[in-house]
Amino acid sequence: MLTRKDTRLRFAVAVSRDSKAALAGRAIAQAARSGLGPGAADLACLFFSSHYAERAEELSAAVREVLGPRVLLGCTGEGVIAGTEEIEGTAAVTLWAARLPGAHLTPLRPSFTQQQKEEMLAVTEWPDHVGAGPEPPVFLLLADPFSTPVDEVLALMADRCPGATAIGGLAGGGHDLGENRMLLDDEVYEGGLVGVAVSGPVRIRTVVSQGCRPIGERYVVTKAERNVIYELGGTPALDRLQAAFESLSEEERRIAHRALHVGVVIDEHHNRFERGDFLVRNLIGADRSSGSVAIGDLVREGQTVQFHVRDARSASEDLNLLLAAEQSRQARPTLGALVFSCCGRGQGLFGRPHHDVTAVRERVGDVPIAGFFAQGEIGPVGGSNFLHGYTASVALFSEPDS
Repeated sequence: MLTRKDTRLRFAVAVSRDSKAALAGRAIAQAARSGLGPGAADLACLFFSSHYAERAEELSAAVREVLGPRVLLGCTGEGVIAGTEEIEGTAAVTLWAARLPGAHLTPLRPSFTQQQKEEMLAVTEWPDHVGAGPEPPVFLLLADPFSTPVDEVLALMADRCPGATAIGGLAGGGHDLGENRMLLDDEVYEGGLVGVAVSGPVRIRTVVSQGCRPIGERYVVTKAERNVIYELGGTPALDRLQAAFESLSEEERRIAHRALHVGVVIDEHHNRFERGDFLVRNLIGADRSSGSVAIGDLVREGQTVQFHVRDARSASEDLNLLLAAEQSRQARPTLGALVFSCCGRGQGLFGRPHHDVTAVRERVGDVPIAGFFAQGEIGPVGGSNFLHGYTASVALFSEPDS
């Protein structure tokens, strides 16, 4: 009698606070294997606090021995996100495992060298066949912030795999080069980038919540140079900023003093601009003599911008609205999720624990969720991939539409 092959996607998550790495690794691997049911895991993600950094090899070996995933990906984080919890400031490790029947998984460990003449990055050890299929892959990327030029990596990816989506985060917990840990299969690294390209019969949707709300009016940049905006709509940029600031209430002004940003429209072809259409960047300075403002990115004349503020209320509202909008567009239920949340969020921003993971669960359901608090978050805005800050980048896994 033939047994019908199970082609359903399955996900599981487990967490341990055991300070002994090998014991913690075995415990979460056994729990994840039980949650998945019979059969091997295809993809496993292992996120752990810096308490385990020196024992990362033991963690990895225990997980691989018990669970035997096709691809194991992981890194240190400022804290970990596991199931219903966000665990900050204490030792914890979480394992998220997925069975993805028929999916193509290509591990990535590129190396980068500087080409002196062209002053550009050259990439080596990049699989030539990645991106060669009928549909662009989704890249899950984890990178060390001290040794990886992430913006250049994303630019190279856009050139080699047009239309591909990147989602992930920068490892946390370490404070200098060599203190973070990156995992890929049976190797542990102290820097660089690790990842996996996922394609085939699995759908990975992304939600990137930059946690801001717009203030004032939108303006077209009429004079700019590199990251300095001199004029907005023919008026000094600082005057436009002052007008936006004066339109706020007294309480909002106090918030704006601490967390004022600029949102740059990525796709100018839209008839109107809504949440998710702006790439939010820090406002890093102003010059009264020239009436200019400087932001944390390059800006071009002709782009549309709007000032933004970030606070706990805005961040919560933005994440919930974006998740709700994404879910309303989907015919298939979410079966699992990965969350890469900025270390500037969590209890420090919201004043209570478990905010982001709770929001995801309330919007997508009681599904296996894992992730970590990152030093930077990777995700798409306006069809292009960027490195963000103060963001929650979410990957939602579901069956393909057809």
